[in-house]
Amino acid sequence: MGFLLGYGFGSIPFGLLLAKAGGMGDIRTIGSGNIGATNVLRTGSKKLAAATLLLDLAKGLVPVLLAKAMFDQSDAMPQAAYGPVPLAALGAVLGHCFPIWLGFKGGKGVATNLGVSFGLAWPIGAAYAVTWLLVAAIFRISSLAGMAAVCAAAAAAAVLAMESYVPALVAIAVLIIWLHRANLGRLAHGEEPKIGQGK
Repeated sequence: MGFLLGYGFGSIPFGLLLAKAGGMGDIRTIGSGNIGATNVLRTGSKKLAAATLLLDLAKGLVPVLLAKAMFDQSDAMPQAAYGPVPLAALGAVLGHCFPIWLGFKGGKGVATNLGVSFGLAWPIGAAYAVTWLLVAAIFRISSLAGMAAVCAAAAAAAVLAMESYVPALVAIAVLIIWLHRANLGRLAHGEEPKIGQGK
């Protein structure tokens, strides 16, 4: 149930819907072809990109919080790694990355996993956000910041002894890094665009 809740929210393609509503057409035909905020920004609309970022974050945050409320699981309660809250977290990211409505071709999950991280526990979300901001400020590369942040979230859960969240966050980190494999190739060759540049 938790997984389906997360997947349902995560699979809403806000970037695609907002871009079309804003007259920008199908964002899958530009830039990286993804439906996330970074690609929406390539349309030239900072407002649409910001809205996409917030909504993609929300679709990770909301199902995790709902799962906690529905299944009466607070941060103070021990939870199984296969329980509804971690599964809602995993489902939300998988829904964003592989939405059934778009032929399982979605975004890369970075913003959605930020919402998931805050939903699981605010210190995990804080570790995610701070890592993203620091890496982005230093290197000015969004993909690198995103990959570092997802690893930081999993590490934070382990350090904070929130063991039930670690497997889901590790699985999410592996997935997001795999989805960034083309970015890794460009990083290795010094060809990855910096924040504000085109693809």
